[in-house]
Amino acid sequence: MWLLSLAIPLAIGGFVAAAQAQKVVPKLKSMCPLGYVDLFNGKCSTLGATTYTVTPTKGDACPSGWMNVGGGYCRRQ
Repeated sequence: MWLLSLAIPLAIGGFVAAAQAQKVVPKLKSMCPLGYVDLFNGKCSTLGATTYTVTPTKGDACPSGWMNVGGGYCRRQ
């Protein structure tokens, strides 16, 4: 039972983490999103200059309040 009580908050935290500000994101396409630099290891980074709240597009249009920044990502406006 205690294992279940630990698993539920961890699962919820995983969904929230997808839309938090990120300095490093996985490189999903051939280019990085706007504002990110290619690290040549499958990741893109802002190099600590700033953080953006980005989420993968998953092939869909960006939701309301978000803008497409390329590289398979949407960024909160």
